[in-house]
Amino acid sequence: MMGLGSAIGAGLFLGTGVGISKAGPAVLVSYVLAGFVVVCVMRMLGEMGAAVPASGSFAHYARIGIGDWAGFTMGWLYWFMLIMVLGAEITGASAIVNDWLPGIPQWVIALVFVTFFAVVNLAKVSNFGEFEFWFAALKIAAIIGFLVVGVLLVFGLLPGTDPVGFTHFLGDGGFMPNGFAGIAAGLLVVAFAFGGIEIVTIAAAESKDPERAIGTAVRSVMWRISVFYVGAIAIMVFLLPWNDPELVDSPFVAVLELANIPYVAGLMELVVVIALLSAFNANVYGTSRMAFALARRGDGPKALGTLSKSGVPTNAVLLSVFFGFVSVLLNWLLPDSLLGILLNAVGAALLVIWVFIVVAHLRLRRPLEAEGKLSVRMWLFPYLSYLTLALLAAFVVLMAFDDDARKQLISTTVLFLVILAIALVHGRRKASAGTGTADAPAA
Repeated sequence: MMGLGSAIGAGLFLGTGVGISKAGPAVLVSYVLAGFVVVCVMRMLGEMGAAVPASGSFAHYARIGIGDWAGFTMGWLYWFMLIMVLGAEITGASAIVNDWLPGIPQWVIALVFVTFFAVVNLAKVSNFGEFEFWFAALKIAAIIGFLVVGVLLVFGLLPGTDPVGFTHFLGDGGFMPNGFAGIAAGLLVVAFAFGGIEIVTIAAAESKDPERAIGTAVRSVMWRISVFYVGAIAIMVFLLPWNDPELVDSPFVAVLELANIPYVAGLMELVVVIALLSAFNANVYGTSRMAFALARRGDGPKALGTLSKSGVPTNAVLLSVFFGFVSVLLNWLLPDSLLGILLNAVGAALLVIWVFIVVAHLRLRRPLEAEGKLSVRMWLFPYLSYLTLALLAAFVVLMAFDDDARKQLISTTVLFLVILAIALVHGRRKASAGTGTADAPAA
């Protein structure tokens, strides 16, 4: 259920309209290309995760496959990225609830959310899993309901509706109204909508049977993306003109309003809040486990590597929660502009992490195969792995030629170089001190 839920985040509910506005119906091509890259990256990560389960996940694989500096850099880059996203998620959720309850300040709502999930994550790991299970169930139910209603609308099977045919799909400007440039621009928007799915391999390390858990989740990635993402987008571009302002602002609501379903706007807002809170809960978990794993390897403060009696890295969770409270403070100081600031700070960090996953996989595949540890295998190795790496490089080139994306690329490059410099200094100190590193436990 976490594997399913992690593929259905705020990127699907909030970001699809932007992608459609840039590429038109051809945004389907953008989603297929981005989805292909994500499926391949997850397959590689799943192969390594099933063979060597570790709470540090890809940071651990980067370390053993590339070098200590890579593990340090990837771990703290991912931690920083999730901390920034964590603030964006709590900001987005509290802003929507503030519209429902205008008498309560936005920062108070954010404070309530952060406190609640702090308690959930500090108690025991099963609490986190339980909440994510139900969050995922609600999101999946909402998407399935949307797909069912959408298909009925497309074929004119609801009262008062007619089949839509290809009127909008091939309408104003055709399938590619903005040409290949539109597909490229859409690709930059949708590629980051898949972020968060990698947390499955982190969480699975704490399950009773990590190898089976990772294998099951990774194998289902392809049909998840095909059905939920591509299916939902196809319904949108069939039912409404690609340049419809309502489709850009609230794509799911715009489609469901065609079915004359009462209270649809409030219902979808509730689903979006659930998706944001689910992501916040998952990112508190993800940041704490990454900090814990780094500390256990000597790449972070020792205090972050301690466990409570119930097996929770309390100090690492408290650190994540602290930054959650910082985002509450920022909600009070910058309620309108905070979301954009945080999202720009994250930039293209996810692309860097995906690149290192692919490189680590290319270097670890043959040693793991020789040890007979591979229960999940990447298809057509090494050809698809190199193709994935080439597509990721193409994403970077596209970002360099896009005005908005270029700023994010520059900010991420600066952040990466700063963390890399710290990693190299840290590595030299450890080498001169003659200290070793301890691998984080698998569970």
